[in-house]
Amino acid sequence: MDAADVIVTALEQISTRVAPDDLDRAERALVASATGAITPETEGLPGAGIAFSADLIRAQAHEWAAMLDPDGAAPSDDKTAAKSTFGFGLLRDGLYPLRGGVTPDLRGVMNGVFNTFLSAHAAPAFPSAEDQARLEAGELIPGAEEAVDDRTGGEKCADILRAVFEKTARDPKTPTMGGAAPVVMVHVNARDLKNGRGVGWIDGVDAPISLRSVNQRLCAGGYRQVIIGDDGHVLHLGAKERFFSPAQRRAIAARDGGCVIPGCKIAAAWCEVHHVIPWQSHGLTDVENGVLLCWFHHHTIDTAGWDIQMINGRPHLRGPVLFDPTRTWRPAATHRANTPSADPPWSRSRQ
Repeated sequence: MDAADVIVTALEQISTRVAPDDLDRAERALVASATGAITPETEGLPGAGIAFSADLIRAQAHEWAAMLDPDGAAPSDDKTAAKSTFGFGLLRDGLYPLRGGVTPDLRGVMNGVFNTFLSAHAAPAFPSAEDQARLEAGELIPGAEEAVDDRTGGEKCADILRAVFEKTARDPKTPTMGGAAPVVMVHVNARDLKNGRGVGWIDGVDAPISLRSVNQRLCAGGYRQVIIGDDGHVLHLGAKERFFSPAQRRAIAARDGGCVIPGCKIAAAWCEVHHVIPWQSHGLTDVENGVLLCWFHHHTIDTAGWDIQMINGRPHLRGPVLFDPTRTWRPAATHRANTPSADPPWSRSRQ
């Protein structure tokens, strides 16, 4: 029934613009594919004689419609052309549902971004000579590429989308609003922040955010203290504090190369800078106290079992028990350019 509905719906849309014989031919081919029958239209084709699912029939129906009515696939009339649209629904169960739809070309662009980052986690790789040396020295754990990540595909796509927007907000070429770069204003009660309990509020958003999210925003983006009097007037607006400067970020990116959690392939441009010694514990905002973490690992760093410390200016990590039963401190991977090239044979002979 699902396949029949797909066929009828697709062919009805082009029925007034396609010759009857061509419409019959498309219908016979689609019905044959849906039922597993072999007709002159499907004989000799891959999968002939197999009953395809409704989803596959829908894809075939789109191909038939595009072939028989190419103008319908790309209408020239602006009033009938498909246009992407996007918006938010009302808060439900802690989430704002997305509303709208995208054109095939925008879907292709989005697929390209999602697939690039998702495949970076899934792609197999053999250890380089440097990695092999670290394996033998006990600095690298075999199977590090298989660190536990229980996010679903949809959750990973949402985190990728978040990284895209945050990178855009940091980009100096992004248009300003009121003379300032895009800024997310997070409000939190000072007593709640000190006691480690409560929630925060974002300007323009009805729902509260957890204190863990507040701390992550403060750690990565700095904060500005605002003192408000009992009458609601702003009494003091402090200077921006605990914010890694662009120069510091570039230095940390040159050292770390990307997210420092083993197995994570998120590049430096998409990462946040994390205070190793938390800012609320008087940790300094300098290169020696900052490491790169992707949003997901930054958000879960206090609950996932990873420990980070700086030794001689370089991050060292201790993994959770499931990742490393010995819980040994190991140096984080560093940027490829930080490893010098081997001396040529002729230089060694001179020495």
